[in-house]
Amino acid sequence: MHAMSKRQTARKPTARGRKRTATRPAARSRKRHLATIRTPFQRQFEFASEGRWFDLRAIFDKLNARYFRNRLREYTIIWGRRRRERPRSYIVFGSIQEEDRMIRIHPLLDRQFVPTWFLEYVVFHEMLHAVVPDRHDRAGRRIVHHEGFLKKERRFRHYRRSQEWEQENLGRFLR
Repeated sequence: MHAMSKRQTARKPTARGRKRTATRPAARSRKRHLATIRTPFQRQFEFASEGRWFDLRAIFDKLNARYFRNRLREYTIIWGRRRRERPRSYIVFGSIQEEDRMIRIHPLLDRQFVPTWFLEYVVFHEMLHAVVPDRHDRAGRRIVHHEGFLKKERRFRHYRRSQEWEQENLGRFLR
């Protein structure tokens, strides 16, 4: 067990029942992170867009031209970090940091058995977040996958096929 500082011992319950330290502000959204200054040391660990099986930049450019009329400019798309352990109960295939114009795709998708159209669907989904504004419910909670988003997502050519493939193959990504 780790030693606790005095700060960590004073805790307040939050609205959802979780605890947070009294001195720390309310948790920020897990999806969006503020842009941070990157030191030269951090830059040397950049992850490439070209994987063993797929080139994310080529996929991004293809989808940008086909679905977004090349409106998404100056976006970086990379493979995420490889983890020591595989996910256990769920997996996040992609994420977007809109402030930094950065899309990350889970490196487990860079495998031979993954169909190109499924990877394109994941990239399309993340790109869609850049153009479809979030909504908020009456309580002020942010909703990113609202009906307007889902309607636009269904325009993807292989949407239904991708949904089915994901359900059939999800276990191959989990430990």
